[in-house]
Amino acid sequence: MGKYTLNFGEINKGHINLAGGKAANLGELLLTEGIVVPPGFCVTTQAYGEVTDSTPRLQLLLDELESLTPADRKNVATISANVRKLIEEQPITESVANEIAESIKLSGESIAYAVRSSATAEDLPGASFAGQQDTYLNIIGTDAILKHISKCWASLFTERAVLYRMQNGFGQRQVRLAVVVQQMVFPQASGIMFTADPVNGNRKVVSIDAGYGLGEALVSGLVNADNYKVKAGAIINKIIPAKALAIYTDEQGGTKTHDIEPDLQTAQVLTDTQIVQLATLGGKIEQHFGAPQDIEWCLADGEFYVVQSRPITTLYPLPEVTDADKHVYISVGHQQMMTDAMKPLGLSIWQLTASRPMYTAGGRLFVDIAAGLATAAGRQALMNTLGQSDPLVRDALETLMARENIEKPEADVTPLSAAPPPRPQIANDPAVAAKLVQQSRELMASLQQHLEGKHGAEVFSLILEDIRQLKQLLFEPDNIGAIMAVMSATLWLNQKMADWLGEKNAADVLSQSVTGNITAEMGLELMDVADVIRTYPEVVNYLEDTKQHNFLTGLDNLPGGLESRQAIEDYLIKYGMRCAGEIDITKIRWSENPAILIPLILTNIKTFAPGAAKQRYEQGLREAIAKEQELLVRLRELPDGETKATETAEMISLLRNFSGYREYPKYTMVSHYFAWKKALLKEAEQLVNAGLLEEKEDAFYLTFHEFQDAVRTQKLDDMLIAKRKEEHRLFEKLTPPRVMTSDGEVITGRYKPENLPAGAIAGLAVSSGIVEGRARVILKMEDADIQDGDILVTAFTDPSWTPLFVSIKGLITEVGGLMTHGSVIAREYGLPAVVGVENATRLIADGHRIRVNGTDGFVELL
Repeated sequence: MGKYTLNFGEINKGHINLAGGKAANLGELLLTEGIVVPPGFCVTTQAYGEVTDSTPRLQLLLDELESLTPADRKNVATISANVRKLIEEQPITESVANEIAESIKLSGESIAYAVRSSATAEDLPGASFAGQQDTYLNIIGTDAILKHISKCWASLFTERAVLYRMQNGFGQRQVRLAVVVQQMVFPQASGIMFTADPVNGNRKVVSIDAGYGLGEALVSGLVNADNYKVKAGAIINKIIPAKALAIYTDEQGGTKTHDIEPDLQTAQVLTDTQIVQLATLGGKIEQHFGAPQDIEWCLADGEFYVVQSRPITTLYPLPEVTDADKHVYISVGHQQMMTDAMKPLGLSIWQLTASRPMYTAGGRLFVDIAAGLATAAGRQALMNTLGQSDPLVRDALETLMARENIEKPEADVTPLSAAPPPRPQIANDPAVAAKLVQQSRELMASLQQHLEGKHGAEVFSLILEDIRQLKQLLFEPDNIGAIMAVMSATLWLNQKMADWLGEKNAADVLSQSVTGNITAEMGLELMDVADVIRTYPEVVNYLEDTKQHNFLTGLDNLPGGLESRQAIEDYLIKYGMRCAGEIDITKIRWSENPAILIPLILTNIKTFAPGAAKQRYEQGLREAIAKEQELLVRLRELPDGETKATETAEMISLLRNFSGYREYPKYTMVSHYFAWKKALLKEAEQLVNAGLLEEKEDAFYLTFHEFQDAVRTQKLDDMLIAKRKEEHRLFEKLTPPRVMTSDGEVITGRYKPENLPAGAIAGLAVSSGIVEGRARVILKMEDADIQDGDILVTAFTDPSWTPLFVSIKGLITEVGGLMTHGSVIAREYGLPAVVGVENATRLIADGHRIRVNGTDGFVELL
């Protein structure tokens, strides 16, 4: 083993820091039976360091790069160019050059080589760095190879590579470069093989791209390629496009483009036997690395060579299950309007409070509905329920069921939930909802009393007991019945009024200004807080300037400051447990950072006149009553009109009696979460004092039971927190699928809108009305800068976004369904809304004028 060069046979996955990802993987491939790798060697990162670390001017330029961000693109480009020039002009030291020359001599001086970059932050599970550094082919002679090694080192600082590191959290000195010097193979064909389908993630399908000549033509996108799909050793699909060009090596060195002979242009590049043989090799490589692979291969004189293998970093992780059965997973986050990655404590707490098993994947939760799909009754119930919740999920399941048979398991399992009954099974009495609210308040008071002064193992026992009682409350028949009554009444009214009167989405107006909707009240009461503050100009000026989390203490010495502080604190007592993404216990609550509310308060002051909350509620109530009277009058004019009117009045009464309570179970759950969180953070502080954690928030990277064990044993794996933080950082970049199979296949649903205007973007109509305005694309509520007449466009909303709803005139979200919280509140406020608009935050530009059709479910760009 040399200091500056290593043969591939001397390298394995333990040498990434010395040989980089590409070379380390080549060394691993040599250990895989049946895999042929062209011979060669690696110029180590120590050689790179000999050249770069001793150059003062280069270090100054790297300091400048480290101080920049991706927003400084012009400066990044200029400094990167200077770095590259300096590295290419810097002579390779004699000791490094001599050892490289000796390795070339041993391999053969007169033959051609591929010279490839191999970075230490390359081919990693969470960041491939694919194509970020340069590759040079058909390089002949020691001097030419040394020159191209310098070019590879310099390519570590291409603008795209520097920006990629910035965006992925890698420092410019953190990544070092080795260089692979590998004997050239002169292939008749080459290409790329993915051992899992890169489009839909199916781990059982191998996808092969194949073209004539060198594979660089495919990688660079210069030529068309055949595509073959192989599953279980059989070819299941072929695409054979016309192939006009290929890249081959030049006798003088380098490469050149050739026209393909006419009779070969539409011919299949690989034979069927070769396709299956290659897929088999891919399976061996995947098995060796233990993860799906992105493989570059070439075919020369009838033999397949592998020149590179890296993990596929774009696949969504699979839920962890131990059996080999067929599973169909539905995203919990899409049902709960919170698709962000959650930390382990948040995941485990939600699992503990859930009514059925949930599986983790990519920092999100999923439920397995395969058992429900295995029976006709289960399928019908699931399709009905999920169709109301999210039509894209329903369409995805219909696509899956049309082509696959989900076998009935030995023991049938209750499906995800039953379809709403045609008639609600609950007494139409507002006292039922009042009783449930009182039970929730009593349970919360009991929790607070029992947690007071408790510490250590007792805290965890009390929380587990409270979880048991909370689940008992949330899933008791009256509680479920109240929620299902709202769903059933909404669907009944919408369907019957459309059938009898041609009235679309009648329940939307009828749902306005119901009694006791804790989430709707939250938005209106923040308007009342604004009414208190608006009378004190010094307080308003202070709020406009402050950025401090603890801004409340700064109010004390201002005229009206005490009154303003009291109004905010009273609001926080009632709603301070809420926040964006509140189903994740680790998220920062409003009480922990009240400054989140400042933009909303200021918007309310700017947008509304005093007393607007009361006026808004009363206006909604008048509209709901008027709509009810109008419908009943029209119904009585129909055949059997009196019966129809009586039934409808009963359903409207049911809707209004229980719509308010629809939001209370979530409020109850989140209230308990915040109480648990405060108690758990005190235990985390003790672990910090004991030296087991660096900071109390590190406990969020433990599951509930891991946290409990750490407190009990006063022991914790030193590496676990760091590992979980890195995993969470990677999970945050992923987009969770709505529907996924245990094969890893992501099933994507589609809308089937009728009479959709040209250029319109389809979604789900959840709150009637048509409105035009300026799109405000906002991903974080605290970044909201809303003006009168704006339409909010965001990824998802949960109850914490409600205070913003009072200031907008329309709503568009990427996630959501008819009965999700944002939809319920949009109807209560009379806000036209379309949800489930895929990629809305990318398709709609901030500031663009748009039209929202909440009646028919689409958005138009004007």
